[in-house]
Amino acid sequence: MTIRVVLTDDQPLVRAALQMVITDTADIEVVGEADNGAEAVRLAAELAPDVVVMDLRMPGMDGIEATRLITAAAGSARVVVLTTFDDDDCVYGALHAGASGFLVKDMALDDILGAVRTVAAGDALIAPSVTRRLIKEFTARPAATPPSRAELGGITEREREVLTLVGRGLSNAEIADALCISIATAKTYLTRLLAKLGARDRVQLVILAYEAGLVTASR
Repeated sequence: MTIRVVLTDDQPLVRAALQMVITDTADIEVVGEADNGAEAVRLAAELAPDVVVMDLRMPGMDGIEATRLITAAAGSARVVVLTTFDDDDCVYGALHAGASGFLVKDMALDDILGAVRTVAAGDALIAPSVTRRLIKEFTARPAATPPSRAELGGITEREREVLTLVGRGLSNAEIADALCISIATAKTYLTRLLAKLGARDRVQLVILAYEAGLVTASR
């Protein structure tokens, strides 16, 4: 199955580089390109791609608002954000807008392709090199009404343990190893957490874990 992608960046060279490397892959196809957020929203609705690769800083509608509009639509595409380490404020907003992945523009192009595949498969990419700084920024900016531990009362103690480990950035295999369970069982717990907490993907589970105080920047 071919992954259909819309590239969104106001820098033609960035789009050209991605387009060039994607041309050499058998499982990813660029179906559209946009140089601003409004155009990305239009193409996402018109072309129904699987993934939108989204820059954050663009003239007119920025990547955060575009991400919010795209992910709010029925049958929406998933969004992978392109950012730099200096874009913490924007990425913090993108978390709540529904982005499912975070990439830095100096990553190897093959790693970017891997991220697109990960997100298209329904998972979320939370690269440790990006996440640590994002979480530090996130915990310094609590939500206006952060959920308490009591508000997670609908989940079991084991599910709470899994949510804590997700918040710490562990993979399914690492969670399975830490709790002495199978990877399949770890995936089952994640599926239950997504359903019970109304989370879109792993990124939003990380947000919930931090907002609920299950994980802090120091542990």
